Amino acid sequence: MAPCARLALIHPQSSQEFDLPVVVPGSGVILTPWRRRYTCRMPRPTLAGKLVVAISSRALFDLSESHRIYTEAGVDAYHRYQVEHEDEILAPGPAFVLVKKLLRLNRPDKQYVEVILLSRNSADTGLRVFNSIKHYGLDITRAAFTKGEPTSRYVPAFGAHLFLSADTGDVRRALDEGHAAATIVPSAVGGNEADELRIAFDGDAVLFSDEAERVYQAEGLAAFAQSETDAALLPLSGGPFKEFLAGLHLIQADFPEDKSPIRTALVTARSAPAHERVIRTLRAWNIRIDEALFLGGLDKGEFLRAFRADIFFDDQRTHVESAAKHVAAGHVPHGIVNAQ
Repeated sequence: MAPCARLALIHPQSSQEFDLPVVVPGSGVILTPWRRRYTCRMPRPTLAGKLVVAISSRALFDLSESHRIYTEAGVDAYHRYQVEHEDEILAPGPAFVLVKKLLRLNRPDKQYVEVILLSRNSADTGLRVFNSIKHYGLDITRAAFTKGEPTSRYVPAFGAHLFLSADTGDVRRALDEGHAAATIVPSAVGGNEADELRIAFDGDAVLFSDEAERVYQAEGLAAFAQSETDAALLPLSGGPFKEFLAGLHLIQADFPEDKSPIRTALVTARSAPAHERVIRTLRAWNIRIDEALFLGGLDKGEFLRAFRADIFFDDQRTHVESAAKHVAAGHVPHGIVNAQ
């Protein structure tokens, strides 16, 4: 609590504040202190200093049956269904384990992470979601229910470093405004229940800009390799997930390296000689990556399973679909390969 700005004493028949008994001039009457008034200014709630993750209800929980009713029977039928079933606990969704591990990073003496619920439900139909949050003991207290409207406009309002949703339109809007966002892909794979949080990233168009990918798409592999060799000493520009990785790095820095609760990996289709620019870029940013896999075009799925990723982010659908057979995955519809 903030310290009190002042401790004042007030008499009930006087607006005068005083600390000791006083004599009213010309009357001889003595006024004595009657009560104390504390003028303490309470601190305003803030999310500053936290890693803020915004997540949709369909990414957090399995709402497939509810969504089927919505698409097939309409919003009124959906509303009735959610209200009638609001005491039935929802099963975990594709990002549930990720959220649980993010919240587990918080300590009694320091809150590192804030998870915000962004939902296209109304507050009425969203009651079922909050009931499920309470059931699983998730420390999620802030939410925005938009009743069918896009949720992405609240990503900057909450200062979110990452937005996860099942709605690609919302994700694209957030990315277009410069925020890290991904469409969660359905996966039947159970999460890695180990305590350590493990997050894997693709490089180009995710951690980095798509400047190198544009060369590859326009001129082919040989031109890409030559371009990256020539620019090896020039750091790549940051992509949409740079600041999220930086936020993870700040949390890691609070722990001894061998006891960090977070482990990160770069899993990229690049290979030598295109590796050098990536390494030098991360060095220039002073951002830590624990593991780096330069796969030279190999399928990423098995490597992500070996890393035991809690989630993997990639801009290319084929890599995301491969990953989703083994781990939770998010598609980042950003950059040249996702140009509409």
